[in-house]
Amino acid sequence: MKEYLKKILLFKILVISHKTLKSKPNFFIKLKNLGLFFSDLSRYNKLQKNNRLICDTKDLFPRINDKTSLTQLDPVYFYQGVWCAKKIFESKPKHHFDIASQAIMVGIISQFTPTTMVDIRPLTVKLNNLNFLTGDILNLPFPDNSVESLSSICVIEHIGLGRYGDHLDQFGTEKAASELSRVLATNGNLYISVPIDKENKTYFNAHRTFTRDYVIELFNNLELIEEKYIYGNELTEKYEEARGFGTGLYHFKKR
Repeated sequence: MKEYLKKILLFKILVISHKTLKSKPNFFIKLKNLGLFFSDLSRYNKLQKNNRLICDTKDLFPRINDKTSLTQLDPVYFYQGVWCAKKIFESKPKHHFDIASQAIMVGIISQFTPTTMVDIRPLTVKLNNLNFLTGDILNLPFPDNSVESLSSICVIEHIGLGRYGDHLDQFGTEKAASELSRVLATNGNLYISVPIDKENKTYFNAHRTFTRDYVIELFNNLELIEEKYIYGNELTEKYEEARGFGTGLYHFKKR
């Protein structure tokens, strides 16, 4: 029955809409956590009072979802950010250029290497050594063979799906890969990451996934220097198709 229902378009749309709109954590977990908040507040107010730092009711600021048994983080963004920053730190380029990666990672890189970030959405923060250019990965504002050090981490899988305000284009990934290759200088380094899986697929409008072979094909004019893979909480050097969905990290060089 479940497989039959999946084939009904209206049913699929209703399920997708429900999943999208459903709040996480759910109402009952929020209610439980709110109860724990007021329990903690009551116990806190019974402790010896610190008259220099008054806890006033009007200043209550509940953060009810942070009491977790483990440090909460996204292993993909953690591993790929560390990997990319380490590669750039070791190569010591005179200037690094990033195309639309996570701003936190780019900001950290800029503190040991002068960095320019390019994105369709402007940054609202400023840092020494960090410049920003408004630009499109499908039409980068650089001449051919001009960029010595270039990164685009978890970006090209989104291009053309409209998620970040970009124009719809079924060949967005292919065009973005071509543009990154175009601007990369001879002997220049390119660092990218993308979702990988057993087959190429589009999950509109979140992202696309690719096989390892397709990623290599996208950059077939470049030399593959290093590849690493993230499966769950593990960072490994081996692509394991049988494990299904993961994230591939790739270091290419133009010869």
